Amino acid sequence: MGDAIVGSDEIWAGAITRGQLRWNYRAIYPDIYLPKDLTPTLARRAEGAWLWSGRRGVITGRAASALHGARWVDENAPVEILWTNSNPPAGILSRRERIPPGEITRVNGMFVTTPARTALDLGRRLSRGEAVAHLDALAQATDVKASDIMELTHRYKGTKGVRRCREAVDLMDAGAQSPQETRVRLILIDKGFPRPETQIPVLDDDGYAFAYLDMGWPHLNIAVEYDGEHHRTDSEQYRWDAIRLRKIVARGWIHIRVIKGDRPHEIDAMVKRAWRLRESEATAVQLPA
Repeated sequence: MGDAIVGSDEIWAGAITRGQLRWNYRAIYPDIYLPKDLTPTLARRAEGAWLWSGRRGVITGRAASALHGARWVDENAPVEILWTNSNPPAGILSRRERIPPGEITRVNGMFVTTPARTALDLGRRLSRGEAVAHLDALAQATDVKASDIMELTHRYKGTKGVRRCREAVDLMDAGAQSPQETRVRLILIDKGFPRPETQIPVLDDDGYAFAYLDMGWPHLNIAVEYDGEHHRTDSEQYRWDAIRLRKIVARGWIHIRVIKGDRPHEIDAMVKRAWRLRESEATAVQLPA
Protein backbone atom coordinates (compact mmCIF):
# COMPACT_ATOMS: atom_id res chain seq x y z
CA MET A 1 0.00 0.00 0.00
CA GLY A 2 1.02 3.63 0.11
CA ASP A 3 0.50 4.05 -3.65
CA ALA A 4 -2.27 6.65 -3.52
CA ILE A 5 -1.48 10.24 -2.61
CA VAL A 6 -3.33 13.41 -1.67
CA GLY A 7 -2.19 15.71 -4.44
CA SER A 8 -2.50 19.02 -2.56
CA ASP A 9 -0.61 17.63 0.45
CA GLU A 10 2.29 16.42 -1.69
CA ILE A 11 2.56 19.76 -3.49
CA TRP A 12 2.37 21.70 -0.22
CA ALA A 13 5.11 19.52 1.26
CA GLY A 14 7.30 20.09 -1.79
CA ALA A 15 7.43 16.37 -2.61
CA ILE A 16 6.21 16.96 -6.17
CA THR A 17 5.40 19.88 -8.43
CA ARG A 18 2.07 20.59 -10.11
CA GLY A 19 3.63 19.59 -13.39
CA GLN A 20 4.82 16.26 -12.01
CA LEU A 21 1.37 15.64 -10.57
CA ARG A 22 -0.23 16.40 -13.94
CA TRP A 23 2.12 14.27 -16.03
CA ASN A 24 2.95 11.36 -13.75
CA TYR A 25 -0.29 10.75 -11.86
CA ARG A 26 -3.95 10.09 -12.59
CA ALA A 27 -6.85 11.31 -10.45
CA ILE A 28 -9.04 8.50 -9.10
CA TYR A 29 -11.06 10.74 -6.75
CA PRO A 30 -11.02 14.47 -6.05
CA ASP A 31 -7.45 15.38 -5.04
CA ILE A 32 -6.55 11.66 -4.76
CA TYR A 33 -4.03 10.34 -7.27
CA LEU A 34 -2.23 7.18 -8.35
CA PRO A 35 0.95 6.93 -10.41
CA LYS A 36 -0.07 6.45 -14.05
CA ASP A 37 1.91 3.22 -14.35
CA LEU A 38 -0.16 1.55 -11.60
CA THR A 39 -3.47 -0.20 -12.22
CA PRO A 40 -6.26 1.21 -10.02
CA THR A 41 -7.05 -2.10 -8.32
CA LEU A 42 -9.78 -2.42 -5.71
CA ALA A 43 -7.18 -2.33 -2.93
CA ARG A 44 -5.59 0.86 -4.30
CA ARG A 45 -8.97 2.48 -4.82
CA ALA A 46 -9.86 1.54 -1.24
CA GLU A 47 -6.71 3.30 -0.06
CA GLY A 48 -7.69 6.32 -2.13
CA ALA A 49 -11.19 6.31 -0.66
CA TRP A 50 -9.75 6.23 2.84
CA LEU A 51 -7.51 9.21 2.02
CA TRP A 52 -10.51 10.99 0.47
CA SER A 53 -12.32 10.63 3.83
CA GLY A 54 -9.47 12.47 5.52
CA ARG A 55 -8.14 9.16 6.86
CA ARG A 56 -11.19 8.87 9.12
CA GLY A 57 -13.60 6.62 7.22
CA VAL A 58 -13.87 2.86 7.70
CA ILE A 59 -13.65 0.60 4.65
CA THR A 60 -16.31 -2.13 4.59
CA GLY A 61 -18.09 -4.49 2.20
CA ARG A 62 -16.30 -6.10 -0.73
CA ALA A 63 -13.28 -3.82 -0.52
CA ALA A 64 -12.79 -4.74 3.15
CA SER A 65 -13.15 -8.40 2.25
CA ALA A 66 -10.40 -8.06 -0.34
CA LEU A 67 -8.16 -6.23 2.13
CA HIS A 68 -8.63 -9.13 4.55
CA GLY A 69 -7.30 -11.45 1.85
CA ALA A 70 -10.51 -12.88 0.41
CA ARG A 71 -10.26 -14.03 -3.19
CA TRP A 72 -12.66 -13.68 -6.12
CA VAL A 73 -13.69 -10.12 -5.31
CA ASP A 74 -14.63 -8.09 -8.38
CA GLU A 75 -11.89 -5.51 -8.97
CA ASN A 76 -14.52 -3.14 -10.36
CA ALA A 77 -16.70 -3.24 -7.25
CA PRO A 78 -17.39 0.15 -5.66
CA VAL A 79 -15.53 0.97 -2.46
CA GLU A 80 -17.94 1.08 0.48
CA ILE A 81 -16.87 3.33 3.31
CA LEU A 82 -18.55 4.27 6.58
CA TRP A 83 -18.21 8.01 6.39
CA THR A 84 -20.61 10.92 6.53
CA ASN A 85 -20.72 12.43 3.05
CA SER A 86 -23.88 12.79 1.01
CA ASN A 87 -22.08 13.38 -2.29
CA PRO A 88 -19.25 10.86 -2.73
CA PRO A 89 -17.41 10.68 -6.06
CA ALA A 90 -18.05 7.92 -8.57
CA GLY A 91 -16.69 4.60 -7.37
CA ILE A 92 -17.30 5.26 -3.68
CA LEU A 93 -20.41 4.31 -1.70
CA SER A 94 -20.44 6.41 1.46
CA ARG A 95 -22.67 5.12 4.24
CA ARG A 96 -23.76 7.17 7.22
CA GLU A 97 -23.60 4.55 9.99
CA ARG A 98 -22.23 4.50 13.49
CA ILE A 99 -19.76 1.73 14.24
CA PRO A 100 -18.26 0.85 17.63
CA PRO A 101 -14.46 0.62 17.99
CA GLY A 102 -14.64 -3.15 18.55
CA GLU A 103 -15.83 -3.63 14.96
CA ILE A 104 -12.89 -1.72 13.48
CA THR A 105 -9.38 -2.96 12.81
CA ARG A 106 -6.40 -1.67 10.84
CA VAL A 107 -5.15 -3.14 7.57
CA ASN A 108 -2.09 -1.50 6.02
CA GLY A 109 -2.70 1.48 8.27
CA MET A 110 -6.30 2.00 7.14
CA PHE A 111 -9.45 1.69 9.21
CA VAL A 112 -11.28 -1.44 8.01
CA THR A 113 -14.24 -3.32 9.44
CA THR A 114 -13.32 -6.54 11.27
CA PRO A 115 -13.96 -9.79 9.38
CA ALA A 116 -17.18 -10.36 11.34
CA ARG A 117 -18.53 -6.85 10.66
CA THR A 118 -17.40 -7.14 7.05
CA ALA A 119 -19.40 -10.38 6.79
CA LEU A 120 -22.44 -8.71 8.33
CA ASP A 121 -22.35 -5.91 5.76
CA LEU A 122 -21.82 -8.33 2.88
CA GLY A 123 -24.66 -10.56 4.03
CA ARG A 124 -27.20 -7.79 4.44
CA ARG A 125 -26.43 -5.85 1.26
CA LEU A 126 -25.72 -8.45 -1.41
CA SER A 127 -28.05 -10.93 -3.04
CA ARG A 128 -28.19 -14.40 -1.50
CA GLY A 129 -25.88 -16.08 -4.01
CA GLU A 130 -23.35 -13.24 -4.04
CA ALA A 131 -23.40 -12.97 -0.27
CA VAL A 132 -22.75 -16.68 0.31
CA ALA A 133 -19.91 -16.70 -2.25
CA HIS A 134 -18.25 -13.72 -0.59
CA LEU A 135 -18.78 -15.16 2.89
CA ASP A 136 -17.23 -18.46 1.77
CA ALA A 137 -14.15 -16.61 0.52
CA LEU A 138 -13.91 -14.42 3.63
CA ALA A 139 -14.24 -17.42 5.95
CA GLN A 140 -11.48 -19.20 4.07
CA ALA A 141 -9.18 -16.17 4.25
CA THR A 142 -9.78 -15.15 7.87
CA ASP A 143 -11.27 -18.12 9.72
CA VAL A 144 -14.19 -15.91 10.77
CA LYS A 145 -16.81 -18.12 12.38
CA ALA A 146 -20.55 -18.16 11.78
CA SER A 147 -21.07 -17.60 15.53
CA ASP A 148 -19.05 -14.35 15.32
CA ILE A 149 -21.27 -13.04 12.57
CA MET A 150 -24.51 -14.25 14.15
CA GLU A 151 -23.62 -12.39 17.32
CA LEU A 152 -23.55 -9.17 15.29
CA THR A 153 -26.88 -9.96 13.63
CA HIS A 154 -28.44 -10.08 17.09
CA ARG A 155 -26.71 -6.83 18.03
CA TYR A 156 -28.19 -5.19 14.92
CA LYS A 157 -31.55 -6.91 15.13
CA GLY A 158 -34.13 -4.99 13.14
CA THR A 159 -31.60 -3.40 10.81
CA LYS A 160 -32.40 -3.72 7.12
CA GLY A 161 -31.02 -6.91 5.58
CA VAL A 162 -30.07 -8.64 8.84
CA ARG A 163 -32.53 -11.48 8.31
CA ARG A 164 -31.09 -12.05 4.82
CA CYS A 165 -27.60 -12.03 6.36
CA ARG A 166 -28.54 -14.80 8.80
CA GLU A 167 -29.65 -17.01 5.91
CA ALA A 168 -26.39 -16.39 4.06
CA VAL A 169 -24.31 -17.10 7.16
CA ASP A 170 -26.19 -20.36 7.72
CA LEU A 171 -25.12 -21.41 4.21
CA MET A 172 -21.51 -20.23 4.54
CA ASP A 173 -18.80 -22.85 3.98
CA ALA A 174 -15.08 -22.08 4.04
CA GLY A 175 -14.42 -25.22 2.01
CA ALA A 176 -15.58 -23.61 -1.25
CA GLN A 177 -12.69 -23.06 -3.62
CA SER A 178 -14.48 -20.75 -6.06
CA PRO A 179 -17.76 -18.84 -6.55
CA GLN A 180 -18.77 -21.54 -9.03
CA GLU A 181 -18.47 -24.20 -6.34
CA THR A 182 -20.62 -22.06 -4.06
CA ARG A 183 -23.24 -21.80 -6.80
CA VAL A 184 -23.33 -25.57 -7.33
CA ARG A 185 -23.61 -26.19 -3.58
CA LEU A 186 -26.56 -23.79 -3.31
CA ILE A 187 -28.28 -25.46 -6.27
CA LEU A 188 -28.00 -28.85 -4.55
CA ILE A 189 -29.41 -27.46 -1.31
CA ASP A 190 -32.23 -25.66 -3.12
CA LYS A 191 -33.12 -28.85 -4.99
CA GLY A 192 -33.68 -30.60 -1.68
CA PHE A 193 -30.51 -32.64 -1.27
CA PRO A 194 -28.94 -32.84 2.18
CA ARG A 195 -26.27 -30.21 2.61
CA PRO A 196 -23.10 -31.63 1.01
CA GLU A 197 -19.80 -31.77 2.83
CA THR A 198 -16.89 -29.92 1.22
CA GLN A 199 -13.22 -30.72 0.69
CA ILE A 200 -13.74 -34.44 1.27
CA PRO A 201 -10.45 -36.37 1.47
CA VAL A 202 -10.09 -39.53 -0.62
CA LEU A 203 -7.49 -41.89 0.82
CA ASP A 204 -5.31 -44.43 -0.95
CA ASP A 205 -4.43 -47.87 0.44
CA ASP A 206 -1.74 -46.34 2.64
CA GLY A 207 -4.12 -43.81 4.16
CA TYR A 208 -2.72 -40.86 2.19
CA ALA A 209 -5.19 -38.27 0.89
CA PHE A 210 -4.48 -38.08 -2.83
CA ALA A 211 -7.55 -35.94 -3.58
CA TYR A 212 -9.96 -33.56 -1.91
CA LEU A 213 -13.40 -33.56 -3.49
CA ASP A 214 -15.21 -30.25 -3.95
CA MET A 215 -18.38 -31.51 -2.30
CA GLY A 216 -20.52 -34.58 -1.85
CA TRP A 217 -21.88 -37.17 0.53
CA PRO A 218 -19.14 -39.48 1.90
CA HIS A 219 -21.60 -42.02 3.35
CA LEU A 220 -22.85 -42.62 -0.20
CA ASN A 221 -19.54 -42.12 -2.01
CA ILE A 222 -21.15 -39.54 -4.29
CA ALA A 223 -19.00 -36.57 -5.30
CA VAL A 224 -19.88 -33.41 -7.20
CA GLU A 225 -17.09 -31.24 -8.59
CA TYR A 226 -16.97 -28.10 -10.69
CA ASP A 227 -14.65 -28.36 -13.67
CA GLY A 228 -13.22 -24.90 -14.39
CA GLU A 229 -11.74 -23.73 -17.69
CA HIS A 230 -8.16 -24.11 -16.46
CA HIS A 231 -8.68 -27.87 -16.15
CA ARG A 232 -8.94 -28.09 -19.94
CA THR A 233 -6.52 -25.38 -21.05
CA ASP A 234 -3.58 -26.53 -18.89
CA SER A 235 -2.22 -29.80 -20.34
CA GLU A 236 -0.49 -30.87 -17.13
CA GLN A 237 -3.61 -30.14 -15.10
CA TYR A 238 -5.72 -32.04 -17.63
CA ARG A 239 -3.47 -35.10 -17.40
CA TRP A 240 -3.46 -35.08 -13.60
CA ASP A 241 -7.25 -34.65 -13.54
CA ALA A 242 -7.65 -37.77 -15.69
CA ILE A 243 -5.39 -39.82 -13.40
CA ARG A 244 -7.06 -38.40 -10.30
CA LEU A 245 -10.52 -39.26 -11.62
CA ARG A 246 -9.55 -42.85 -12.37
CA LYS A 247 -8.23 -43.24 -8.83
CA ILE A 248 -11.37 -41.70 -7.31
CA VAL A 249 -13.68 -44.00 -9.28
CA ALA A 250 -11.49 -46.97 -8.34
CA ARG A 251 -12.18 -46.14 -4.68
CA GLY A 252 -15.91 -46.66 -5.31
CA TRP A 253 -17.01 -43.07 -5.78
CA ILE A 254 -19.65 -41.89 -8.23
CA HIS A 255 -18.08 -38.73 -9.63
CA ILE A 256 -20.32 -36.02 -11.10
CA ARG A 257 -18.56 -33.31 -13.07
CA VAL A 258 -20.34 -29.99 -13.44
CA ILE A 259 -19.14 -27.69 -16.21
CA LYS A 260 -19.81 -24.09 -17.14
CA GLY A 261 -23.25 -23.74 -18.65
CA ASP A 262 -24.85 -26.65 -16.80
CA ARG A 263 -28.30 -25.56 -15.67
CA PRO A 264 -29.77 -26.25 -12.24
CA HIS A 265 -32.22 -28.85 -13.54
CA GLU A 266 -29.37 -30.66 -15.33
CA ILE A 267 -27.26 -30.75 -12.18
CA ASP A 268 -30.30 -31.94 -10.24
CA ALA A 269 -30.90 -34.76 -12.73
CA MET A 270 -27.27 -35.96 -12.65
CA VAL A 271 -27.19 -36.12 -8.88
CA LYS A 272 -30.57 -37.81 -8.62
CA ARG A 273 -29.36 -40.54 -10.99
CA ALA A 274 -26.41 -41.14 -8.67
CA TRP A 275 -28.71 -41.36 -5.65
CA ARG A 276 -31.00 -43.80 -7.47
CA LEU A 277 -28.02 -45.96 -8.34
CA ARG A 278 -27.07 -46.12 -4.68
CA GLU A 279 -30.69 -46.93 -3.85
CA SER A 280 -30.64 -49.80 -6.33
CA GLU A 281 -27.55 -51.06 -4.53
CA ALA A 282 -29.72 -51.30 -1.40
CA THR A 283 -28.32 -48.14 0.22
CA ALA A 284 -31.06 -46.61 2.36
CA VAL A 285 -31.49 -43.08 1.11
CA GLN A 286 -34.42 -40.77 0.74
CA LEU A 287 -34.53 -38.96 -2.57
CA PRO A 288 -35.48 -35.30 -2.72
CA ALA A 289 -38.93 -34.71 -4.13
